[in-house]
Amino acid sequence: MKRKLVLEDGTVFIGEALGSEREISGEVVFNTSMTGYQEILSDPSYCDQIITLTYPLIGNYGVNRDDFETLNPSAGGLIVRESAAHPSNFRSAQSLDQWLKDKNIPAICGIDTRMLTRLIRNQGTLNGRICHEKADEKEVLEELQAFQPSKDKVKKVSTKNAYHAPGSGRRVVLMDYGAKHGIARNLIERGCDVFVLPFNATADDIRAFNPDGIMLSNGPGDPSDVAQASETIKELLGEIPIFGICLGHQLLCLAAGARSSKLKFGHRGGNHPVKDVRTGRVDITSQNHGYTIDRDSLMGTDLQLTHVNVNDGTVEGVAHHHYPAFSVQYHPEASPGPNDSNDLFDDFITLMDKQKTVIS
Repeated sequence: MKRKLVLEDGTVFIGEALGSEREISGEVVFNTSMTGYQEILSDPSYCDQIITLTYPLIGNYGVNRDDFETLNPSAGGLIVRESAAHPSNFRSAQSLDQWLKDKNIPAICGIDTRMLTRLIRNQGTLNGRICHEKADEKEVLEELQAFQPSKDKVKKVSTKNAYHAPGSGRRVVLMDYGAKHGIARNLIERGCDVFVLPFNATADDIRAFNPDGIMLSNGPGDPSDVAQASETIKELLGEIPIFGICLGHQLLCLAAGARSSKLKFGHRGGNHPVKDVRTGRVDITSQNHGYTIDRDSLMGTDLQLTHVNVNDGTVEGVAHHHYPAFSVQYHPEASPGPNDSNDLFDDFITLMDKQKTVIS
């Protein structure tokens, strides 16, 4: 069955139907990772977005039961050049096509993803719609021109109720703005007892758990859409050690007085080089974000620039001059991607232990 992708600039791609039959509008983005499509599709940071995977063959190792970053994916749709009809891997439980159908995620294959990626790179992120081949393009364009991405993405993907991810030792509150499973897993592996709280938990809600540290998770969308979270972080700065990742990084920066802005086409992939400006070390990192912290806005705050993106010089990490708080824009837990920066979790453990020593 034929299907088409219509972009807000009028560009139309004709391809083959994959996954769910429903139609979907959303922000069309691209990810340059060669593997890890299962983790990408189940990453809550992609909430409502239509993901273009630039690697030409997707689905060749199927979908397994272990590698999900959430059990309830919120990605809007998927675009691939070619989808493997017959996956081969000893862990495979089902094909990508069948999993997409089960999760009601529409997709399209057989289009020129290189052309689409170059279009997004040159024009910036575009809204688009995956629809049936016979859909009226004029009507679709009118819908796209009026389309506005939801400002409630974090609310959609965050847990509704606090829950316990049991470990041992240090008590860590994980603020769930769309947290990947890999974050809690890394904390538990390092001897942390993790309590996951919804995005709108208050400072008193957090204090009630008497945590040794606060982990600010990744999540979708514009950090300014969750201003309440920044205010909560601001209230806790200096009181409890904080480590932020991705959206959590941006919220920490906003709490300290910095500003954010939207990138032209975002950073999404598993091979982004990041330099630690303090040591000169360069890590290859996994990234997934469409917003960044304005570098100039760090001036006049108590934040020290610690990491920069080697490709475009954007802010990739900060540390507070006076308080036990730091954050990075990328994903040290990877999934998918390299583990170069996994030791940042160890730095968080050290920070918590140091703070306990100071208090005692």
